[in-house]
Amino acid sequence: MVTRQGATDKMTCFSKEVGRMSRGLEEVFMQLTTSKTSSRETGEKLLNEVFRDRSNPLASDEYLWERYRFTRPSIVYICSLLEAHIRKCTHRNQALTTVQSICIGLRFFACGTFLYSVGDAERLSKATVCREIRRVYLALKNYLNSFVTFPGHLEAQKIKEAFYSIAGFPNAIGAIDCTHVRIQAPSGPVEADYVNRKSFHSLNVQMICDASCLISNIEAKWPGSVHDSRIFRASSLSQRFAQGEFNGGPLCNGCREGIQLCPHKNKGTDRNGIGQLKSRFQCLKSPKVTPDRACDIIIVCAVLHNIAFIRRERLPAMLQEEHWEDIVPAIQENMDGRTNFRKTVPKL
Repeated sequence: MVTRQGATDKMTCFSKEVGRMSRGLEEVFMQLTTSKTSSRETGEKLLNEVFRDRSNPLASDEYLWERYRFTRPSIVYICSLLEAHIRKCTHRNQALTTVQSICIGLRFFACGTFLYSVGDAERLSKATVCREIRRVYLALKNYLNSFVTFPGHLEAQKIKEAFYSIAGFPNAIGAIDCTHVRIQAPSGPVEADYVNRKSFHSLNVQMICDASCLISNIEAKWPGSVHDSRIFRASSLSQRFAQGEFNGGPLCNGCREGIQLCPHKNKGTDRNGIGQLKSRFQCLKSPKVTPDRACDIIIVCAVLHNIAFIRRERLPAMLQEEHWEDIVPAIQENMDGRTNFRKTVPKL
């Protein structure tokens, strides 16, 4: 038999439990109301935001120069040049646009990273990136003679005056030098031809610049074992000098009868031009392609360098190039273009 006191205690406990439940329901209701309000505010905020169209890399001007080494107007100019060469005449879904293809190529030239890294950055597959880079540099090769011309885009007399104002060297129309571009070891019997005097595989690239470091001539087809003088003797430019086409001569490190040459100390202009080229395009550090494709990439970088110079694009920080002349090589170089290995015996 339940007493009156026990019934009163049960009613009190029941009332407390109901109170706790009601307070919990009120808290849940308040949380739902607050969440609904914040969701509404978030939705309104998202509606007010403007999202960048990922199919158009030029929708935002931020970091364009850091990624592609060109600003928006210059990229648009390059697109107008290459539109007829790389435009895709297809109605397939999600086909790459001309701007996307060019930005893929420029990103590879500027960064020099692995293809899958460029693909991850552009959200594309490695095969697509490789294909588009090749399309871009093959299209840019068509403009080599338009942007790289000797003695330059100015009159020869103005170029001579510019050189004379720098070093006091008269009647000079160019600064010539060679640089080595490291490559992967090629396969086949010609592998040894690409080993230079520093004992790594490279291409020996000859460049001629004017007084403002604008590239006026480039030879990028010789293995690293070939001597600098042989590259110049075998070039078409050497034949033009021999025929007396130019009243003056390039600045170079060798000597040849009938051509004015500068001393070794006055070759800083071309070294600056080579340093600017390698600093602007990091892919020249060590292109991980075959020698033939590496030659095409070097030539295209020279074309892009001149385009950037003409359009007054800013320069990146200069990289310190190796001082080849400060190291005595352990390989004897002959003037016929080949290198003979010799044993070096330390002096006691």
